[in-house]
Amino acid sequence: MQPYLQQTPIIDWQHPEILALAADLKCPSGAKFGTTRNSFEFVRDEIRHSGDFALNPVTCRASDVLREGTGFCFAKSHLLAALLRANDIPAGFSYQRLLLDKASAHFCLHGLNSVYLERYGWFRVDARGNKPGITAEFIPPEERLAYVPSADGERDLPEVYADPLPQVIELLQSQCSYEGVTENLPDV
Repeated sequence: MQPYLQQTPIIDWQHPEILALAADLKCPSGAKFGTTRNSFEFVRDEIRHSGDFALNPVTCRASDVLREGTGFCFAKSHLLAALLRANDIPAGFSYQRLLLDKASAHFCLHGLNSVYLERYGWFRVDARGNKPGITAEFIPPEERLAYVPSADGERDLPEVYADPLPQVIELLQSQCSYEGVTENLPDV
């Protein structure tokens, strides 16, 4: 499980602001279930999705997402992983391949987290943020994700990555505006 607890330049969970928030979100009883739920709900509800709200700057590193209060699904997953890892809860990255535009058959990745809790094993949570038509919840062992792949070519990628995919990092670090991100979403 050690790779899913590590600090990295992107998942900088030892940043003082992340450590402080992680301590605030920790369940008073110390229960990892409650801490995971609190962290998920904070990122889902308090960090605005850059695309939904047309917000800049483009964030990538967990501490930047927290400081700016905004991020795309990928960046929000970076912050959630950092908050969980700061509380010694293994967290990884999962992805879905979704149809972005039916007319052009353009697909893109959607980023979310996988979390390990002893009682449930690995399960996925999606803190992208709710809006009309999209509702993601924390109700393990059931996965209530923002999207359910259903169109031809859509799928859940089965891997649980310890680090975000390189093409995701490259996208978030190379774009200066939310429009640039939405126009260049990666695919696999």
